[in-house]
Amino acid sequence: MFYFRFLVQLIMGIGTISSIKQFTWGSILILLLTFTLPAASYCQAEKVVSELSENQPDIASVKLDGKALFTVHGLQNISAERRAEAISDRIKKVARNSVITSDSVKIITEGNQIKIVAGTELIMYVIDPNGVVSKQVAAAEIYYLKIKSAIQTYRDNRGKPALIKSSLFALGASLLLIVVMVFSLWLIKRINLFLQNLIKNHIDTVQNKSYNLIRSNQLWSAFNVLFKTIKIVSAIVIVAIFVQYILGLFPWTSDFASYTLELFFNPIKSMYHGFIGYLPSLAFLIVIFFVTRYLLKLVKLLFTGVDQGSIVIQDFDPEWALPTFRIIRIFIIAFAVIVAYPYIPGSGTSAFKGVTVFIGVLFSLGSSSFIGNIIAGYSMTYRRAFKKGDRILVDNQFGIVEDQKLLVTRLRSIKNEEIIIPNSVLLGSQIVNYSTKAKESGLILHTTVGIGYETPWRQVDAMLKLAADRTEGIEKEPAPFVIKKSLGDFAVVYEINVYLKNVDKLIPCYNRLYENILDVFNENNVQIMTPAYEGDPEIPKLVPKDQWHIPLVNDK
Repeated sequence: MFYFRFLVQLIMGIGTISSIKQFTWGSILILLLTFTLPAASYCQAEKVVSELSENQPDIASVKLDGKALFTVHGLQNISAERRAEAISDRIKKVARNSVITSDSVKIITEGNQIKIVAGTELIMYVIDPNGVVSKQVAAAEIYYLKIKSAIQTYRDNRGKPALIKSSLFALGASLLLIVVMVFSLWLIKRINLFLQNLIKNHIDTVQNKSYNLIRSNQLWSAFNVLFKTIKIVSAIVIVAIFVQYILGLFPWTSDFASYTLELFFNPIKSMYHGFIGYLPSLAFLIVIFFVTRYLLKLVKLLFTGVDQGSIVIQDFDPEWALPTFRIIRIFIIAFAVIVAYPYIPGSGTSAFKGVTVFIGVLFSLGSSSFIGNIIAGYSMTYRRAFKKGDRILVDNQFGIVEDQKLLVTRLRSIKNEEIIIPNSVLLGSQIVNYSTKAKESGLILHTTVGIGYETPWRQVDAMLKLAADRTEGIEKEPAPFVIKKSLGDFAVVYEINVYLKNVDKLIPCYNRLYENILDVFNENNVQIMTPAYEGDPEIPKLVPKDQWHIPLVNDK
C-alpha cells in the first residue's frame, strides 16, 4: 500500500517530500525502539504474546480503526470477544480525550497484577492464564508500545493536515484510476486484435482438420467471451483496489477498507481454494467422461457394422443392432453416472439429495405409461413384427410404417393420413403385416363372388382366372387359383386368389381385379348373385356390352 500511495503522490506532484519524511521517521522510530529495548527481550516478548494466543482457543483481536493491535484471550467470566471489544472501547475513549497525552500511557504493577493505564483511565489488565509473571511482564511491554502508538496514530489521522493530505491523495487516486482504466481497456483491445490476427489461420486450420466438427465461429465466440471476461475481471480488480485505498485514507472509513477488498476477493479466493481442492475429483470425472465417451464410440462402431452387414453375428438380426446399441448406451451411461456421482460437487449435501429424491418420486409417479411405452417399443423391435416401410393392419388401422420410436409408431394411411399408435397398444394388439412375406413368395390377394347353381363351376373358374390374367401387376407364377368356399342356399361362393409381390400396388391391383371380374362376367352373360339372392329376376341383372361406355349426361 505504501508503493501505491507513493505513486499517487508522484501523480499529484505534492507530498512526496513529506511522504519520504514520514517513511524515514517511521524507520527511525523502529530503530530507536529496537535499540531502546534489548533485542532479545523484545523478540522474547513477541514470542510470549504469540504463545498466549496459540495456547488459548478463545482469543480475539483488539482493533482500532479496523486495524488489529494485538490479541487477548478470554477469562473465566468473560469471553475473548467481549474482552477485546471492551479494551478497544477504552483505547478509543482515551484517544478521543485530548487532555490525556500518549505519554501518560504506562504499565503499573500491583502485587501479582499488571495493568496498563492512560493517566487515570484503566485500559486493560495483562493476565497470563498459567500465572507466569515473566510472560505477563513481556506481554505488557508489547501491549504498552502498541497502545501508545495506536493512540497517537488515531489522533494524527484525524488532524486537519492529515485530512487535507488524504483528500488530495483521494483526488490523485481518482485521476490515476481514470488513466489506468483507459490504458487497461486500450491495452486489452490491442492484445485482442494482435491475437486475432495471430491465430486466425490456426482457427481455420482446426476447422478443416476436424472436418467441420469444430467450427471457426464457435472458436471465435469462445475467444471473444474469454476477452470479455478478462476485461470485466480487470475492471473489478482495479476498482476494488481503488475503493480499498480511498476508504483506507480516512479514519472513519478505514474499518471498511479491508472489508471492501475482502468483498471482492473472498469469493475469488474461495472459488480458487475450492477449485484446487476439487482438482482430484475433477480429474477423476474427466477420466470417467473420456472412458465412457470412447467406449460408447467403440460399441456404436460395432453395432453400426452389424446394422450395415459388414459384421455378422449368428442368430442376431441386423435390424436389432441400433435398438440394442441404445439399450447398452443407457446402461453404460447409467453406470458411469453411478461411479461419478460421489465426485460431483455438492452430491453429499442434503439439498442435492433432496432434489434427486424429489425428481425420482416425480419420475416414478408420472412415468408408468412412459416406461411402459418404451419397454413396448423395444419389445416390438425384437419381436420383428414389422419394420419401417411395411404395410400393416393393427387395431383396424391400415397403413405404411413411417417411423418407429421408443414411445409411438407412426403409420401413413392410403388416404395420406398420419396415424399415431402408442407402442403399448401395439404390444397388446394383433398385427397383420402385408410386406414380410410378399417379396419371398408373394402376398395373396383374394375376393369372393356368389354365382348361381345354373352356371357350371368350371366356367366360373375360367372366368375368374381370366379376370386375374387381365389384371396388371398380378404375378403369373404362381398361377392364380379358385376355391369354392361354400355351397349356399341360392348360390355357390367362389374365391379367386392371385399373387402380388409389390405390396405398394395392393389397392390399385384390387381395384383392377374387381373391374376385370365385372367385365368378364358381363361378357359371358353370367349374373353375380352376391350379396343376396331371393329369386330369379324376369330380366337378368347384366350390363350389355354396347352400354359399357355410355357417356355421361354432362360429358362434352
